[in-house]
Amino acid sequence: MGDIVSTIAMAAGLSWASGLRLYAVIFTVGVLGKMGFVVLPEHLQILARDGVLAASAFMLAVEFLADKIPIVDSLWDSIHTFIRIPAGALLAAGAVAHLSPEWAFLAAALLGGTLTSGSHFTKAGSRALINMSPEPFSNWAASFGEDFMVAGGLWAALFAPVLFLGGLALFLLLMIWTLPKIWRGVRLVLKRASSDRDQFVTER
Repeated sequence: MGDIVSTIAMAAGLSWASGLRLYAVIFTVGVLGKMGFVVLPEHLQILARDGVLAASAFMLAVEFLADKIPIVDSLWDSIHTFIRIPAGALLAAGAVAHLSPEWAFLAAALLGGTLTSGSHFTKAGSRALINMSPEPFSNWAASFGEDFMVAGGLWAALFAPVLFLGGLALFLLLMIWTLPKIWRGVRLVLKRASSDRDQFVTER
């Protein structure tokens, strides 16, 4: 039972965190696996290869900087909608593939698709709203907060699975409550911006 809980926590943790910081997840898990702190499942051992570590380290540095610059972070999130979600699904599937192919498919569909999508769209929507503020400090605070949240979440998923699953349940409840409000706010801001643009064109 303990092994199953640990496996589920790893799959859920990798997919959830990938929606926020994909390259940090790949690099961190790869380093921990290479140093022997974590025993990676067979299908995730590729993350510990030198070439993957080098590439993920480079992309981690790029993402870290891009995420601290207002507007650039939203553009980065938009592009990575098509990268984080399938990558999170693959990581979740790889974490449970040693159990059975059916488990891998279920993990990819439910954990990878749902958790990665949920965390990604919550992040992207909230950052889009934050970027409406002219000052950069709220953006920096949100970005560093996400960095620490991913680090703590990954630690718990790998070394304290029960704690992580409890925290994940709370996160999902909060996400269900906040996500509609976030996107309602984004739509209002976009509608207002479109109205202001049309008025500006009319006046000219």
